[in-house]
Amino acid sequence: MTDTIDALLREHAAAHHAEDAVIDPGERITYGELDSATEELGAALIAVGIGKGTRVGLLMPNGVRWARTALALMRIGAVLVPLSTLLTPRELDAQLRTASVQYLIAVEEFRGHRYLDRLSADLPALRAVWTPDQTNALPPGPAAVADAMARGVRPADPMAILFTSGSSGPPKGVRHSHGNAIGAVRAGLAERCIDAQTRLYLPMPLFWVGGFGGGLLSALVAGATLITEAVPQPASTLRLLADERVTLFRGWPDQAVALARHLPGSGVQLELRPGSLEALLPRDLRSTPGARANLFGMTESFGPYCGYRADTDMPATAWGSCGRPFDGVQVRITDPDTGTALPADSIGMIEIRGRTVMQGICGRAREDVFTADGYYRTGDLGRLNADGFLFSHGRADDMFKVRGATVYPSEVEEALRSLDGVRAAFVTNLPGPEGDRVAAAVVCDASITADRLHRAAREVLSSFKVPSGWVLVEDEDKIPRGPTGKVDAVRLRELLECGCGG
Repeated sequence: MTDTIDALLREHAAAHHAEDAVIDPGERITYGELDSATEELGAALIAVGIGKGTRVGLLMPNGVRWARTALALMRIGAVLVPLSTLLTPRELDAQLRTASVQYLIAVEEFRGHRYLDRLSADLPALRAVWTPDQTNALPPGPAAVADAMARGVRPADPMAILFTSGSSGPPKGVRHSHGNAIGAVRAGLAERCIDAQTRLYLPMPLFWVGGFGGGLLSALVAGATLITEAVPQPASTLRLLADERVTLFRGWPDQAVALARHLPGSGVQLELRPGSLEALLPRDLRSTPGARANLFGMTESFGPYCGYRADTDMPATAWGSCGRPFDGVQVRITDPDTGTALPADSIGMIEIRGRTVMQGICGRAREDVFTADGYYRTGDLGRLNADGFLFSHGRADDMFKVRGATVYPSEVEEALRSLDGVRAAFVTNLPGPEGDRVAAAVVCDASITADRLHRAAREVLSSFKVPSGWVLVEDEDKIPRGPTGKVDAVRLRELLECGCGG
């Protein structure tokens, strides 16, 4: 198995030398070119002091240049720290400090954000800051030394520190090795329908595990082609999909829906195959709602750890589930309070362990991260049915009680989505003088009223789960989301408080 970045680059340079590896609107690079370019850049980085274990922050938009720089760093054994282009100066300082970043490679500006103007002087680990142009202009380094260092990297060596992008709580610096990250990607390739012939488009930023693992490393492990762009826009994205003959579109369902609205008037013909997000597929290639798995994962598992082939219907008893756990990871459900393992079909805390799970979290001892028997308590709620399919029930910190009874927002959302005219639903709690109450933001047809929804909800939900506050919108773009596309829990609650008079 090729379980280091260096081994993957060598393998695909030999097997797919002239095939495209990464494409953006302004540049493309083949596997042969990627191999030589990362080898040369790696040697130059070694000459200025970067080596095995050196922590290097990377802050730049999606593109070939991001991929080339990141792969060069990981190839020589440096620890890559991808950083969000949406960070404020205070957030950037905090992440540089948490990860003990020693070198920072960052663009000066992107989409109105200036990153280097207000960089703190109080970052004791930081030795140097370079722009990408300065990095590319570094003098050549010793090729033989770079080759030896790259070949000396082992699967157990640290590869990257990724910051979580959760909907609540401060981001955590999650440590991954070459072996666990590449193993996690490899375990889910078949379920995500990615092989060497795939031309994959992913709108997610490469600084997030969805873009880094689900995009760049998925393409690298499979020998596929990744098509990416810095600023997705409907017209330019559709043209890019057509021009580059994209066969697989993975990522955010709401972006696919937005692109589908523009597709009829765009004049482009797409070549997407089943396994892509279905809003962009012809109707005859779409599945019955709920029949396909919702891939499920997190930064700590380096992306999805549970799924089912994205182009294949699951058994009817598993509809609405996230599929089954991938090879290399074990999943169990426990009581959130006691940690006791629960039987099949019981809702509880999802815990995971295995060779594809993270090494640890920056600044936290192993015993503070994992249970005594090696499981990570994810903070997600779910249940496993008798056939081993995992059903998600939201976050443990999203769960709340109404008059002493437990409400799982995901359960209410699923019931609301089953109602006629409802396209999406987002549920949370609103505090009140008599305790928490259920509130919902619903994406639905303009003809639907809150009273009508309330009456219909009473037919599919217990009375204490029926929302007492409603906000109705016609466009899912009105739902507040964070930089990675996840619903922003704080802003959702603010929206509902304003709309429901909370």
